[in-house]
Amino acid sequence: MSKKSKKGLLAWPLLWLRRVIFTLVGLWLAGIILFSFLPVPLSAVMVERQLSAWFSGNFNYVAHSDWVPMDQISSPMALAVIAGEDQKFPTHWGFDVDAIQLALDNNDKEDARVRGASTISQQTAKNVFLWDGRSWLRKGLEAGLTVGIETVWSKRRILTVYLNVVEFGDGVFGVEQAAQHFFHKPASRLTPSQAALLAAVLPNPHIYKVNAPSAYVIRRQQWILRQMNQLGGDRFLQTNKLH
Repeated sequence: MSKKSKKGLLAWPLLWLRRVIFTLVGLWLAGIILFSFLPVPLSAVMVERQLSAWFSGNFNYVAHSDWVPMDQISSPMALAVIAGEDQKFPTHWGFDVDAIQLALDNNDKEDARVRGASTISQQTAKNVFLWDGRSWLRKGLEAGLTVGIETVWSKRRILTVYLNVVEFGDGVFGVEQAAQHFFHKPASRLTPSQAALLAAVLPNPHIYKVNAPSAYVIRRQQWILRQMNQLGGDRFLQTNKLH
């Protein structure tokens, strides 16, 4: 086979790869712009969960969320996820450098439990646009998308999207569905205790259960409540224009 023929065989896969990359980048950019003012109808993680359920034969599973604007979410709920997940959320640019360094130091220790350092912005980028799991490729894409949403969206918008797509339990996505499912009330009426309990399971809602909280979840709920008070309650949200 001539060198020219070999180059031709290699050119087609590279051409299609470039097209796929450009298409994905275009879709992500369009999504960032559109979701800066439109509700997110379905996140990438919801799609992943739905497909996984179908492939496993579970056709009763339905992944969706009931979108609500920030003014229909109780202020304790907004405060609880910041207190529990990302207390520097109002001031960082998408990444908590100190938390990342602490996570790296901790994860380098032998027999240490793997520690995460994802901010609310990073989790929002991952949930809306990417798949679940751990890989350097996904983390790299997540970093780029995080910069994108931090550039285009306000902090209030990031928090609104996060609260509407985050997974609180098996098939329970978004704070409105979680409030109705676990407490039989709208998200606007969630109490500080209920909000802290929902936030307490977010590290892994498939292990930690809102409707059957372990001793760890209860301890974490109480810690989040103390952090909410230390942050300053509603004043913290109002000062940072988050609610």
